[in-house]
Amino acid sequence: MLVLARRVNERIVVGGGIVVTVLEIGKGQVRLGIEAPRDCRILRGELIVAVQDENRAAVAGADAADALSGLFKIAPTAPERT
Repeated sequence: MLVLARRVNERIVVGGGIVVTVLEIGKGQVRLGIEAPRDCRILRGELIVAVQDENRAAVAGADAADALSGLFKIAPTAPERT
């Protein structure tokens, strides 16, 4: 991990196409501005973790549903009389 000290309005250039600018430094918080090409996806770390957790839960739920479906068989219904 590269650790840099920056002041307000100072920039960091990443990969030639991404510019990160320190906009404001406040009480326990830093505001950053990010300039990047439109095809570059930028996500907050906590959102990535939340999506990964949801995906794991969905897979676990699907596995549980598959296991339960093997235990319960639906009996065929009798044909209706007319």
